Amino acid sequence: MSTHPPYVLVSGASEPRDPALVETATAAGRLLAGRGWLVLTGGLGGVMAAVAAGVSEAGGTAIGILPTGDRADASSGHAVVLPTGMGEMRNALLVRAADAVLAIGGSWGTLSEVALAARTGVPVVTIRTDLPAFAGPEVQVADSVETAVELLAGILAD
Repeated sequence: MSTHPPYVLVSGASEPRDPALVETATAAGRLLAGRGWLVLTGGLGGVMAAVAAGVSEAGGTAIGILPTGDRADASSGHAVVLPTGMGEMRNALLVRAADAVLAIGGSWGTLSEVALAARTGVPVVTIRTDLPAFAGPEVQVADSVETAVELLAGILAD
């Protein structure tokens, strides 16, 4: 049994089309931090910044793994920032470092992270996302932030 808390990657667009996704991400950050889980993000804006803000508000730890090589590119709220200089290839690092993935809304980067997670056996829960139908049984769909976090809790308890 691990002595470390679970690491949950929250994936979502850096420029979400729906402003309500920012509120959803902030609430998710608070709930995840409230469980004592460490939250991983891509470290940039939009959903990533909102979830990190929620984590920070709740006294938790948000870790940003940046695609760029400059820590200054990270959004506030991240307690730890790791610049990689790897561009989108950092998505694989995010997925492989996570025990589970929560996708909120999303865009191409989110889709790549969900696909990598499903392909490598990292559990995925989505909320308010329009992922293609090929996502398959590896991806659970939640109808609320609270339900998504409860699904994650069940996955991470196994």
